[in-house]
Amino acid sequence: MVLSAFTAISSSLPASTTHQPRRWRRRRIRGQVRSAQEPAKLKYNKLGDSDLLISEITLGTMTFGEQSSEKESHDMLSYSFDQGINILDTAEIYPIQPRKETQGRTDLYIGRWMKSRPRDKVILATKISGYSDRTFLRDNAEVVRVDAANIKESVEKSLSRLSTDYIDLLHIHWPDRYVALYGEFSYNSTKWRPSVPFEDQLKALQELIDEGKVRYIGVSNETSYGVMQFVQAAKLQGLPKIVSIENSYSLLVRCSFEVDLVEVCHPNNCNVGLLAYSPLGSGVLTGKYLDASPGNAKSFRLNLFPGYMQRYNSPLAQEATKEYIKVAKKHGLTPVQLALGFVRDRPFTASTIIGATTMDQLKENIDAFTSAPRPLPPQVVDDIETIFKRYRDPAVL
Repeated sequence: MVLSAFTAISSSLPASTTHQPRRWRRRRIRGQVRSAQEPAKLKYNKLGDSDLLISEITLGTMTFGEQSSEKESHDMLSYSFDQGINILDTAEIYPIQPRKETQGRTDLYIGRWMKSRPRDKVILATKISGYSDRTFLRDNAEVVRVDAANIKESVEKSLSRLSTDYIDLLHIHWPDRYVALYGEFSYNSTKWRPSVPFEDQLKALQELIDEGKVRYIGVSNETSYGVMQFVQAAKLQGLPKIVSIENSYSLLVRCSFEVDLVEVCHPNNCNVGLLAYSPLGSGVLTGKYLDASPGNAKSFRLNLFPGYMQRYNSPLAQEATKEYIKVAKKHGLTPVQLALGFVRDRPFTASTIIGATTMDQLKENIDAFTSAPRPLPPQVVDDIETIFKRYRDPAVL
């Protein structure tokens, strides 16, 4: 029987684990904080057409090397995998914010940590950059593209930084062609530009798969058109098929995925699993930007990097966040439990990407994810939908 995120499965062990299942302790009070010794109770989902069985939480790493030191990063990696998480997500452009001086530092931190772990116990996902003028990513390029030369250079450098000889899951971070990205609401036809054909991108990726350097491929920040073009090109020409899509999805950003990508990615259609990033709306859905003291607020990402993901903290997004926090309080949940529980329970979510800058933050997020009622009660979902009807995607500009 083929299983997917749409028919989520419960498993006692990660994809590549051979140890006996742990016995999980029962939680007697909803929302009770777990002790540091008690593992998170996670489920594992089959990712698209692949044989990857991934934990329902993916560890995001984009702060490693910028907001988080190497020791902090290693501690968070170890804690996450000790809790049953078996997949991490990085990118050649990390850490955020991207700059020449730090580019690749996240991978280096991960690579040094991975030397202490059996390679087959870690599902390693990374991303090659799409069309970009950040030429520091390449040795000699006027513009970064998703063509054979760029793909090969990117992967070779990633393998070196990550201290591994293969990547489990390789995403195209954003498309080579123009698409409406990062809060842009509609497609601007005047920005159309020639792009690398879908089949040429797949042929380049096929070479890396044949060489054993990449196992599976996926896309990120992609549209229904892009997913269907990749799937159709693979089918017609016998090329590797994408198994995953890494797109933004949260209480503040729903429509772009729910309107048609849900249908496209359904297992009976293209069978592409969602790895949902920014489930907390870059931290906004925690409520910390609403009532933070000036001293604490200085360390928050949106304040550290003015202009970065500010769409999540727009006046309308703040209004919606206040309403979602009221819903959480009404039902005895924390704002983090509500936000992560919502993304977790969507039938199309294969895994939720959770990032953190500190160990305390990571523990809080993992605990909230696992301690939120599963599934969220109908009354909670009804209240979420009521707010959604008033604030449809307030973070989309």
